[in-house]
Amino acid sequence: MQIGFVGLGRMGGNMVARILRDSDHQVVAWARSRENVEEAETKGATGADSLEDLVAKLEKPRTVWLMIPAGEATDQAVGHLSRLLDADDTIVDGGNSNWHDDERRARRLEAQGIHYVDVGTSGGVWGLEVGYCMMVGGAAESVGRLAPILDVLAPPNGWRHFGDVGAGHFVKMVHNGVEYGIMQAYAEGFELMHKSKFPIENKEVAGLWNRGSVVRSWLCELAESAFAEEGNDLERLKGSVSDSGEGRWTIIDAIDHDVPTPVITAALYARFYSRGNGDYTHRLLAALRQQFGGHAIERAGG
Repeated sequence: MQIGFVGLGRMGGNMVARILRDSDHQVVAWARSRENVEEAETKGATGADSLEDLVAKLEKPRTVWLMIPAGEATDQAVGHLSRLLDADDTIVDGGNSNWHDDERRARRLEAQGIHYVDVGTSGGVWGLEVGYCMMVGGAAESVGRLAPILDVLAPPNGWRHFGDVGAGHFVKMVHNGVEYGIMQAYAEGFELMHKSKFPIENKEVAGLWNRGSVVRSWLCELAESAFAEEGNDLERLKGSVSDSGEGRWTIIDAIDHDVPTPVITAALYARFYSRGNGDYTHRLLAALRQQFGGHAIERAGG
């Protein structure tokens, strides 16, 4: 099978490498970074100079996989491709798009006879070696056409078709919301052990927990690696944690469905606090305690 690949960053570049290493499929690759295109060419890909060049080098019916930032960048790429592709071609979004955006794009492309498949992709930089967990949405025929590529990118039995367009990114959205909660629980637990009176090495705890414990997981394995690399105090790291949107979207959908998600919500809010948000809130709390109870307050600058 031949596939076009747009976006060759840490995820996209490794996905192209896995396809070319582990199969006879052909890849035509393009990215804004010429250096990344050249790197893909060393793996066996056919490089393209533009989206126009990429489409011209693909045989019909064409399949173009996008692995670029969600939102405006993906919208622009889909819009551009819609003017280049023909009926029965397929656009695949493997990034972290909002599932509502998938539905909107698919409706627009349907008028042109262009298929759209959304693939929620998990695996990070480790996916090159162990494979990617892939959550898929789209028409059965379109997904079936893409299956040979999914079979190579995923580990054995590592992808599922969950329904119409949007279903894949919906499942990936919830996946990331759950990930927020798990990571927050680990972080809080390890801090408690770090501050205890016992000489606990968190690297040893993480390693032990992955040997038979009910809380063993790949994230716990990564925690062990992090402590090994950064030390028990993590003193070289700044405690600022960003969020890429999926946690927020999960909470919004949970509200729409009257589903309580206190753990995921608290984990998202903890990330807000980590970035210095809430400082005004805490200053007002200190002022109120001083006003009603005469409690001492600390003033800035001394």
